[in-house]
Amino acid sequence: MITLFADSGPAVHITSAQLFSIGPIVITNAILYGWICSIIMCVLLIGVARIVTLRPQGGIVQFIEVGVEFIRDLVETSFEDKKISFKYVPYFVTLFFFLLMNNWLGLIPGVGEAFSASGNPLLRAFTGDLNATLAIGIVTMGYVYYSSVKEAGVKEYFSHFFIGSPLNPLYLILGLLEMITDATRVISLSLRLFLNVTIGEIIIAVFSYLGGFIAPLTALPFTLIEIFICALQAYIFVILSVMYLAITVNHSTEEHLTEDNIPETISPRAHEALN
Repeated sequence: MITLFADSGPAVHITSAQLFSIGPIVITNAILYGWICSIIMCVLLIGVARIVTLRPQGGIVQFIEVGVEFIRDLVETSFEDKKISFKYVPYFVTLFFFLLMNNWLGLIPGVGEAFSASGNPLLRAFTGDLNATLAIGIVTMGYVYYSSVKEAGVKEYFSHFFIGSPLNPLYLILGLLEMITDATRVISLSLRLFLNVTIGEIIIAVFSYLGGFIAPLTALPFTLIEIFICALQAYIFVILSVMYLAITVNHSTEEHLTEDNIPETISPRAHEALN
């Protein structure tokens, strides 16, 4: 049974709550709202894609176009080879809008403590759940690692961790430390997104409680700030992921000077020296 309720104090939930199960799969309020946000995003983006034209349009179409162009330019400028960058634009554009819409839709009235089901909040922001942000981080970094190895090759991928020959003990230690640091990127991406979204929710909940019957007014400034922070966190998550991939790909591009990369004006003697 779903009821509208209000507690005697600001309720703060750090973890998501179980709503029901589908066999062995537990469905939490964060997962449920993540599905809702994904459906909204798909309907919105597909609808915009069908009505977009060559002429500039206003409203939501213009907002989507600006977001797509912004992430596209970010990806293209990060890679030295523009042909390679085109392959990764769709993923990072989708990732940006997925994070942005989940962050923003988590701020609308009705999400959080407004409604309950079986004593638990019915809806919770998907990115306000550490399990969810960890899953996003694992999928994204898995995609980055796979694409890095695919573009650079196994040997070149691991060689970019070392500034010199791994036979040198100092370079070996520095390279291993760099590999460990690289492996912790999943945690850093996940925690950064989770903490910023969750702390924003807590601040809004506290000032809503302190405001009493004028809660919308007392929480409004912090809600506006959180709208900006949510957009910023989506951007930071995407730009860091793009940089992690671009570093490896650009390193392999610099290392591979083939005949196709040699200018036609190069002398035969220099051509032989390069080979």
